[in-house]
Amino acid sequence: MYPGAPAVGQPSPVRPPPVTAAVAILILMGVVGLVHALAGLAVMARVVDRVRNAAHAVGVAGSDADTVVWGVRAGAIAAALIGLLFAFLLILLAFGIARGSSAARVGTWVVCAFGLLCGCATAIATLGQRAVEVEVAGSPGRVELLGALADAYPAWWIWLSGGLSVSQALGYLVVALLLALPASTAFFRREPPVSGPPPASGPVPPSI
Repeated sequence: MYPGAPAVGQPSPVRPPPVTAAVAILILMGVVGLVHALAGLAVMARVVDRVRNAAHAVGVAGSDADTVVWGVRAGAIAAALIGLLFAFLLILLAFGIARGSSAARVGTWVVCAFGLLCGCATAIATLGQRAVEVEVAGSPGRVELLGALADAYPAWWIWLSGGLSVSQALGYLVVALLLALPASTAFFRREPPVSGPPPASGPVPPSI
């Protein structure tokens, strides 16, 4: 037997289909999250231009318009950074799961629970963005500016973001269930391979 080879009678660590499916879903979710974060930064520039034009059209003071624009930029940048962080984290966990790391499995469950909650909250907030009427005390210009802010986002972006949020939440749930299946549990509980040459066989010489 060569050094590092599995012990005799020990099955080879072949990934079961549920673990392979979980790895593929995690990588897909990471790539989609990365693309969505970058697209959000691209949409932000268009939204800022529309808000500035709406502010000039309704005669809103420059300070009020700057405050709204700052909020749009800060929110988009924060969302993009969180999206990038989650994208790289999901891909990193996917590689750990593929190697059979129990720590990566537990970490994936934690991320799935947190991501499921965030995905549901984001989906509700995004899909309800146009349905909720916000009443703001102040001049009519401010109210019109806030209404223009809601209209500044393209309709396809709102539905796309909501759909992706729902898909991400379902993905987290599916991954968590796949990693909890008995086949996955057996894969993560397998014994590590025995390294080094096997012990010499034959009678043991008597000690003097």
